[in-house]
Amino acid sequence: MPEPLKSFFDAARVRRIADELQAAWPPFPRASFVAEASAGLEGLELLDRGRHIARAMAKALPREDERALEVLLRALGPPLASATGHGMEAFHHHPHAEAVVLRGLEHPDLALAAMREITKRTSCEFAIRPFLERHPATTMETLRAWVDDPNEHVRRLVSEGTRPRLPWAPRLRGFQEDPRPVLALLERLKDDPSEYVRRSVANNLNDIAKDHPDVALATCARWLEGASRERTRLVRHALRSLVKAGHPEAIRLAGGDADADVRAKVEVEPKRVRIGGKVRVRVTLTNRSSAPARVVLALRVHFVKARGKTSPKTFKLADARLEPRATTTLSKTLSLAQHSTRTHYAGVHRLELLVNGAPRRAGEFVLEE
Repeated sequence: MPEPLKSFFDAARVRRIADELQAAWPPFPRASFVAEASAGLEGLELLDRGRHIARAMAKALPREDERALEVLLRALGPPLASATGHGMEAFHHHPHAEAVVLRGLEHPDLALAAMREITKRTSCEFAIRPFLERHPATTMETLRAWVDDPNEHVRRLVSEGTRPRLPWAPRLRGFQEDPRPVLALLERLKDDPSEYVRRSVANNLNDIAKDHPDVALATCARWLEGASRERTRLVRHALRSLVKAGHPEAIRLAGGDADADVRAKVEVEPKRVRIGGKVRVRVTLTNRSSAPARVVLALRVHFVKARGKTSPKTFKLADARLEPRATTTLSKTLSLAQHSTRTHYAGVHRLELLVNGAPRRAGEFVLEE
């Protein structure tokens, strides 16, 4: 099996971080930092390991918070050259971002300036959230300025850091109640030249849709007026949760035809598979009407959990335009290998096909140990 993601932060990584901090500040207590930051790592997951290292880092840095932030900045490596292609190495500066929270929360101007540099190396989407809670006016003023920053990583932090329901992070309850301050930022980023930023905008709007579907739908409808291909793609991605839930207006805005007369034939192979194997789901769609049909298609898999209950996960398959009487075939391969983010269990896994949001039985497969 591949190494778990948490293994990225190991004793060797701690020593590398220590070397960089000592180069930036020679009095850095390297030995005590390495000992404290390495102790107990084995029992922690990836992000918690980063926070554990950050606590040791915050303790070892200069006593004055301003000087501590200066050392952190001097210890940084070069910025990421692009948004993708860096693999796990982009996590290297995650402890630095968390250390800014520990040593800079009472100095928001200095800390936010430090975050602007760190996020060019690793996203500060988690680190900025305590500042939105403790210093909302200062942080929002900074984010409004960052909308026009020349660096795409900084602009993405504006949209990703304000997500009300950011995964693996505490929710921003204020923005869940009133998303208008966030929507004002997204409005300025919806046509950003970077797809990396636009996808984050879509994810934020998808979060908002879970608490305020009518607000999200009205925003999407307005954004679709005279929309470019890129903005249309953004809107469809933002609507995905509402589409999966079968919301008629979301399906319409995403391009689906709720009244489409479409037949779907589903084949599942193999019917029985061992954990670690794969299952291929093949879907043949036929438009039975004399008019073109737009179909938003998704596959819902009811995965068996530890105690025998099931938990559904939905996979987007395609947005398909079918000509009158036309047929098209789509397929999806389900990996049943064990991962740190998903554990598979033996049992009957039911499948549903969502055709423009409407669920249809699509068969099942049996997973064996």
